[in-house]
Amino acid sequence: MAVDVVDLRHFYASPLGAVARRLVLRAVEALWKDLSGLRLLGIGYATPYLSALKAGSERALAFMPAAQGVVNWPSTGPSASALVEPTMLPLPDACIDRVLVVHALETSEAPDELMSEVWRVLSPGGRVLLVAPNRRGLWARMDTTPFGQGQPYSRSQLNGLMRRTLFSPENWLEALYVPPLQRQLFLRSAVAWERAGAGLSLPFAGVHVIEAVKQLHRPVPVRAMRRAARLRPVLVPAQGALSPRLGAPEDVSPTAASSPPP
Repeated sequence: MAVDVVDLRHFYASPLGAVARRLVLRAVEALWKDLSGLRLLGIGYATPYLSALKAGSERALAFMPAAQGVVNWPSTGPSASALVEPTMLPLPDACIDRVLVVHALETSEAPDELMSEVWRVLSPGGRVLLVAPNRRGLWARMDTTPFGQGQPYSRSQLNGLMRRTLFSPENWLEALYVPPLQRQLFLRSAVAWERAGAGLSLPFAGVHVIEAVKQLHRPVPVRAMRRAARLRPVLVPAQGALSPRLGAPEDVSPTAASSPPP
């Protein structure tokens, strides 16, 4: 079940949400350094991160699931957000260069269909960046944040999902090693938690951050060929008729066979 957009806005307006946005955005910007001239799409609730990424991009769109709700974005200028069905995006094929998926995969009822639709709208060589809760992390075990809702994922599960939907995972990062608590002690030491967790490769990060590239080929399903009707071999004569090459007369009627020679 999708998280309500009001709850998402409330979380990112809180001190813990601000820390989470800053730490996740560091991982996102480490993979996507320059988006100049590219078309950017956010699916789910990606606006806290799109606001920092859209500078220099050709255009940036924010698509939010119908079950979640939508907010106006950006706050100034023409709106670039829309309420959509994530498995049927209102976009033509191969029209987007980068797709950021945040707060969408874990609450989707059809994650394979979601990622297949992302594949469709991405241009050849386009890239998708997934932010998904880590099933081994503390954030997935506490439902006080949006990362504790829906279905968390392991690294192997995400890898399988990417390959089933024709993406090639290239870069893997983790974020949110700090416990999901509103206490000032943890919020002030969040950067130290991130450095220690990343440096020691600890397994309890809050989220996976995965970058994958669109494969440019689709597998062709092998269909069983219909067995053709069996035909009689050409060199075998039909019953009641002999081939002239074998020395038999062409006319073998009973009258011709019973009349005496002259």
